[in-house]
Amino acid sequence: MKTLQTYIDKLNKLNFKEMYNNDFFLTWEKTDDELEAVWTIADALRYMRENNISTKVFESGLGISLFRDNSTRTRFSFASACNLLGLEVQDLDEGKSQVAHGETVRETANMISFMADVIGIRDDMYIGKGNAYMHEFSEAVQQGHKDGILEQRPTLVNLQCDIDHPTQCMADMLHIIHEFGGVENLKGKKLAMTWAYSPSYGKPLSVPQGVIGLMTRMGMEVVLAHPEGYEVMPEVEEVAKKNAAKSGGSFKKTNNMAEAFKDADIVYPKSWAPFAAMEKRTNLYGEGDFEGIKTLEKELLAQNAGHKDWTCSEELMKTTKDGKALYLHCLPADITDVSCKEGEVDASVFDRYRDPLYKEASFKPYVIAAMIMLSKFADPATILKKLEEKGTPRIFK
Repeated sequence: MKTLQTYIDKLNKLNFKEMYNNDFFLTWEKTDDELEAVWTIADALRYMRENNISTKVFESGLGISLFRDNSTRTRFSFASACNLLGLEVQDLDEGKSQVAHGETVRETANMISFMADVIGIRDDMYIGKGNAYMHEFSEAVQQGHKDGILEQRPTLVNLQCDIDHPTQCMADMLHIIHEFGGVENLKGKKLAMTWAYSPSYGKPLSVPQGVIGLMTRMGMEVVLAHPEGYEVMPEVEEVAKKNAAKSGGSFKKTNNMAEAFKDADIVYPKSWAPFAAMEKRTNLYGEGDFEGIKTLEKELLAQNAGHKDWTCSEELMKTTKDGKALYLHCLPADITDVSCKEGEVDASVFDRYRDPLYKEASFKPYVIAAMIMLSKFADPATILKKLEEKGTPRIFK
């Protein structure tokens, strides 16, 4: 039977001091202990909320969210995480700000950060732009703090960029850890990260890249599957190869979905746009070539249509380990005959895994809250203990 002390004792054995006053950009920039600390605090916060113990560590302060792409789960997960810790949330709508009038990144970053403790940014649509923008934003608030403009240095959390989706993949991993009974049970487990057909185009590369960049660290046998022409960033593949070699796992690629699914313990069928096409799309937008963008969109939709057989079907699921592989998706999934005529997954498969999928998503607020705590408090274990001793109920009865 786990208690809060169980999580505190675990934290005290980990080295995560470099996370204090730091940002969270990419999972592969963090050490194994730092990732373990995120999952441990996430579990501790969930334990406290379920046991009606207040986790409010801020009496005031703001969490600023900036979404340059549509979002449901991540937007509300960020808001939930901030609220869980006692922060209010303000969404920056660039269309209603002076950004529309040419305000610089440095000026925007400082003007919104006077009482902000954390800034969450999603910027995932343009290759070579999103992660770079986040770093520019972070450097601006760091300079503002150094110059005495900002009383505190806000933490930046990557809510999805062009390279990685760390809050999603960390939540996916925590779900897997719980489903398989611990990190120690993941070595040798086969995970298939596969492309799947979608009737839309331009889905970001950050989820498949984040998955291969993180899951290869657990000694797992990770397979990246996609049709020819749907490659991800080569530098992320190199990260996956190095991680697998270090962890004792493996990283393989295939152009055969059935091969990836065979005897897999975990499957993650998800559509994404080809890396080369996303690069071209970014350049076209930069040049203001909107006719070129329309032409590219037609080409990509036609390309997708040639691979409608890449779908998570009941037949493929039967070929997984004991026919019961854990099915993952970041949501929303393109469900055949539900959200579209033909899509990423059969309706019967999705329906069977609906509850586990929602559970998978439920870890994200706690993961984000843990990232914030690790950046804002040098000794989060002591903070958790003080909260327990204080014993303020979240809901008064």
